[in-house]
Order: sequence, then structure tokens, then C-alpha cells
Amino acid sequence: MSFLGKIRVTFEMIKFEHSVFALPFALTGAILAIREEGFARRDQLGGKLGWIIVAMVAARSAAMAFNRIADAAIDARNPRTRRRAIPAGLLSRAFTWGFVAVSSGVLVMAAARLNPLCLKLSPVALALVLLYSYTKRFTSLSHLLLGFCLGIAPAAAWIAIRGRLDPVILLLTAAVTLWTAGFDIIYSCQDYDFDRSERLYSIPARLGIGPALWVARLLHALMIGLLLWLSGSLGLGPLSVAGIGVVAALLAWEHRLVKPHDLSRVNAAFFTVNGLVSVLFFLFWTADVVYTAIPR
Repeated sequence: MSFLGKIRVTFEMIKFEHSVFALPFALTGAILAIREEGFARRDQLGGKLGWIIVAMVAARSAAMAFNRIADAAIDARNPRTRRRAIPAGLLSRAFTWGFVAVSSGVLVMAAARLNPLCLKLSPVALALVLLYSYTKRFTSLSHLLLGFCLGIAPAAAWIAIRGRLDPVILLLTAAVTLWTAGFDIIYSCQDYDFDRSERLYSIPARLGIGPALWVARLLHALMIGLLLWLSGSLGLGPLSVAGIGVVAALLAWEHRLVKPHDLSRVNAAFFTVNGLVSVLFFLFWTADVVYTAIPR
């Protein structure tokens, strides 16, 4: 296979299009930080946002490729995942390790272009997103660690703009953590039988599919509460509240799609609904920030 062919397969393997989950929340964190700065650095906006996008995509790409290496043996035994690129022999471990190394280097480079604190924290962020790959071997809380890996995105973008971490943005970190953990629990219901047979840890494997779906509902309800708290704390306007309403409606739809006895629509719930959640949330909150910034 040609080098470009291997890159194409790699992007398919890491589900590159799923970058849409965390990236809009990262950009929301950046927009909120710019608002807190009083729009004083509008001249730097394009460059900053560009490097934030590069850093986010590179971090996720490194994490997903590393995950495929770490889980290659498990994936080979799982009927749902045995056709992934490494167990199927489409990609070698060596090539995938090279992709992890390059992606990690791009993350560090992008962090260096943002500010010194981002550069100092980039190895910590990288270690965190790589560690996740091993957590399902020893804890059912792996869903929350995955959530935190995505949840740090808005906080990282805030730091990229402001050069420091302010406590208020941690509300968005917590909200994204709970949102991600909730939909990851739903997704992992597909592997209930396999995880139990392999003695892997997950909420569905520990509690059963029905109770696990209730845990996911609870996490998503708490997420909505945190978003309302954040909107009030920042003094945002009605568009931000409308965006939270849209998110709540989408999550309700997601939970209607998946039943304990019928997991046939898990993929629609996982990708379609959650992609809409992140993109529409970003659009509503950005519109709120822009609208309130227009002099009247």
C-alpha cells in the first residue's frame, strides 16, 4: 500500500471525522475567553484559533492512534472491531507508532505557538489522553476519564487565549466530561457480552445495559445543569439558554433512540446526535457572544 493509502486508512481507523465532538467545545472556550478579555486581542483571533484547532486535532489523532495500538489484541478478538486496520493487517504497528509520534510533535509545536503555559502543559495533556487507552483494564470509571480527556479542551483553549486558567471555565470542562461519559456508556453497551467475557471494565459490564443507560441519562441531566450554571456565571444572554435547550432536546432524542433490548441505533445516537450537540452548542453560544458585543 502506498504512503498516501496508509494515511487514508489511518484517518479511517481513528475516525478523523469524530474530531467534531470536542473541537466545537474547544472553540466555545476560546470565544468565551475572548469575551472575558473584552475583545482586546481581535487582531490575534485568527492565528490563535487556527493553532487551537491544530493542537486539538493533533492531540485527538495521537490519542486515537495510540488507542488502536494498545487495543490491537483486544480488537482482534472482538467481532465488532476485528476488521480495524491493525488486527486486519492493513497497517503495521511501526507505521502507527510513527503517526502517534508525528501527531504528538504537532501538538507540542502548536502549543508552543500559543503561549508558554500551553507549552508547559502539553506533555500533561498528551499523557492524559494516552493513559485513557488502558483504563478499561482496571476501572469502570474509564468513561469519565475519556470524558475528562475531551473536557479539558475548552479549558485548554481558554488558557491559549488568556494565558491562565480561571475557575469559571471548569464548569464547561465538567459539562463536557459528563456529556462524553454519558454517550460513551451508551456506545459501550454494544460490547456488553464481550467486555464481560474478557473481564474488561465498563459501566454496562458492571451494572447491566438497562441500569447503565440510566446512568447515562443522569450524567446528561447533570451536564444541562452545569451549562445553565455557566451561562448564569458569565452573564450570557437568551441565545445561550436557547442553545442549552437545543442540547437538552437532542440528548432526549439520543436516549429515545437506544433501548436496553434494541441497540440497533447506537451508531446514530453516538455520531449523528452528539455531532449536532457540539456544533449547535458552539453556534448558539458564539451567536450570543457576538450579539451581546454589538454596540447599541
